Amino acid sequence: MSGTALSDTAAAIADAVITSLAGPGARLRDDQLEAITALTTRPAARVLVVQATGWGKSAVYWVATAILRRDSAGGPTLPGAESAASGPTLIVSPLLSLMRDQVAAAGRAGLTAATLNSSNIDEWDEIEASLRAGEIDVLLVSPERLANPGFGRRVLDAMAGRLGLLVIDEAHAISDWGHDFRPDYRRVSDVLQSLNPATPVLATTATANERVTADVAAQLGGQTLVLRGSLARKSLHLNVIDGLSPIQRYGWVAQYLPELPGSGIVYVLTVADADRLVGAIRAVHGDDYPVAAYTGQLEGDTRHRLEDALLRNEIKALVATSALGMGYDKPDLGFVVHVGSPPSPVSYYQQVGRAGRALDDAVVMLLASATDARIWEHFATSTIPEPTRMAAVLDALNSSPEPMSVVALEAQTGQRRGRIELMLKQLAVDGATERGPDGWSATGREWTFDAAHYDGVLAVRRREADIMRDYVAGRRCLMQLLTESLDDPAAEPCGRCSVCLGHLTDPLAADVDDTVIRSITASLRRAAQVLEPRKMWPAKNDFGRRGRIAAAVAAEPGRVLAHADAPEWTDLLAAARDHDEQAVADLGDAAVATLAAWGRESGLRPEVICSLRLGGTSLAEDVAAYLCRVGKRDGTSLPVRLGDPPARDAPGTVEAGYWHDHLGPAPTEVAGRSVLLVVDESRSGWAITLAAALLRESGATAVLPLLIHRTV
Repeated sequence: MSGTALSDTAAAIADAVITSLAGPGARLRDDQLEAITALTTRPAARVLVVQATGWGKSAVYWVATAILRRDSAGGPTLPGAESAASGPTLIVSPLLSLMRDQVAAAGRAGLTAATLNSSNIDEWDEIEASLRAGEIDVLLVSPERLANPGFGRRVLDAMAGRLGLLVIDEAHAISDWGHDFRPDYRRVSDVLQSLNPATPVLATTATANERVTADVAAQLGGQTLVLRGSLARKSLHLNVIDGLSPIQRYGWVAQYLPELPGSGIVYVLTVADADRLVGAIRAVHGDDYPVAAYTGQLEGDTRHRLEDALLRNEIKALVATSALGMGYDKPDLGFVVHVGSPPSPVSYYQQVGRAGRALDDAVVMLLASATDARIWEHFATSTIPEPTRMAAVLDALNSSPEPMSVVALEAQTGQRRGRIELMLKQLAVDGATERGPDGWSATGREWTFDAAHYDGVLAVRRREADIMRDYVAGRRCLMQLLTESLDDPAAEPCGRCSVCLGHLTDPLAADVDDTVIRSITASLRRAAQVLEPRKMWPAKNDFGRRGRIAAAVAAEPGRVLAHADAPEWTDLLAAARDHDEQAVADLGDAAVATLAAWGRESGLRPEVICSLRLGGTSLAEDVAAYLCRVGKRDGTSLPVRLGDPPARDAPGTVEAGYWHDHLGPAPTEVAGRSVLLVVDESRSGWAITLAAALLRESGATAVLPLLIHRTV
């Protein structure tokens, strides 16, 4: 904004805010000052800031808000300022943890901030009243909250025409070319359309390449000011170790975690991995070793407590899924380790950017795996619409005289609930569906599958996977690969990564002690999970069972030996499926140990062992036979009729119907006896639920399911 500068009053406010945020002597960067000037002078600008993590993007909106709110409080107006531009700031922010940090940061900047989210529903009425009264400077909401029709009526309508500033944080999520596109973020476009044209808009992100930048800028408006800087992070030492087995990766973390600097984050791909890796670390260092699992399944209060513990360096590491990602701000985070590669170099850059913000040196380690590519392909394709499925959902909505719930759509279309929710949001982005207070409806707008567009999106995602392959293989400087993936024109070799140096950051190594592996394996194999029995039959099924599952036909809480890709079981399961006698014996011994602990807890002792083969091998029969020999119990099996099993993503109604038609009859040996039901593999548990009902109806006094492998 050449030729335009802040007034003396605005400059004084800016100095006070940046000092409160960053300490004495802190000064705004040139690009920060340019963005603030553009947002707080007339005509108001729409600004997109693409800068590295830790650059200070949030300082731009805190300073701009303080200046604009100072005008509304009766202070001197800025050059060309109008009263319409001095209402509250609305920040669209993707994560609860980020919102909590932002509310605290606003307070340090002298602003009153509040958030409306699922964790503070009891406070909504009070916050909304304060907003209407002009007592709140900043309101933070999630994109999902924006998409809620009730929220739109109550809050957005009340703020329409008088917003002081709209901020779209993590703005790459607006673009479906981005690594983290979220359909709900497109609701921001509706807000943009309803804004007073004089309202300034700020979008910020650290993870947008040129294509995403252009897409977001176009959505903001043709005159958007784009401020883009170098994305290289000089404090980060990037390292890669490839070729470790899944259990060796656990062993590496457990062995080298004490040698990593300060405290940090260990990222894993699944919730189960987070829990297992914490168990692996404690198997080596003791139950009181300061680590904890952090996932999106934890209650909000628990997540906040863990975030604060890491901030205060009370724990060595959080073992986290991507739920701890965008916005978590710990300036002295000493390391980030990834157990498994994210599917995109952009998302990887974002996560490693948590480290070293206020440090000269921080360690980043990627423990790659041969199985990562399969996960990348899943992420690449999972959100691409399937025309026939989309058409089925639209047909159901068009044929219904009333709005439909997701549950009703699941029953009518035969598709899984999670996929339906995603499709409805994708259709809403294109204007073909809308959600009201009573459910989802079709708008009447025709929807067509834009094959060329989605082919392009898929091609971009696969190119990103290729970049991750180059990164893992160390084909050139690791930082250069990451910043090039973001189209940083200043990308160049960093001189600090394991490729540039020709070795890992000292004192780390790629070797894992065999005793560590044995200790972890033995410990994790003892930690069987509870298999909770299903409580309700699927709605609108074709086999006549309705409502709550009666106790007289229900299974007892069972046990699961191996969950998903549990690394402690991977090799053993493969060998046992190939009829390796020692592997079957080892698996059987693990089952015996689980049964012993289970019996002490439940008081139940099986009198007959029944196998149920759901997969393509004799694993269930082999383990059941071993247990019969060791436990001196009678054995039998529940027959399964051959057929084409339902697709992996089939809804519960379809899957339960299939197993109802293909299981049985129950063996007569179970009458009057408690049954251990040994099952080789199952994803949803519907086969086990139907099998238990058959066995109970044939006289079994109890059915205790032992699931060898729960697949996903």
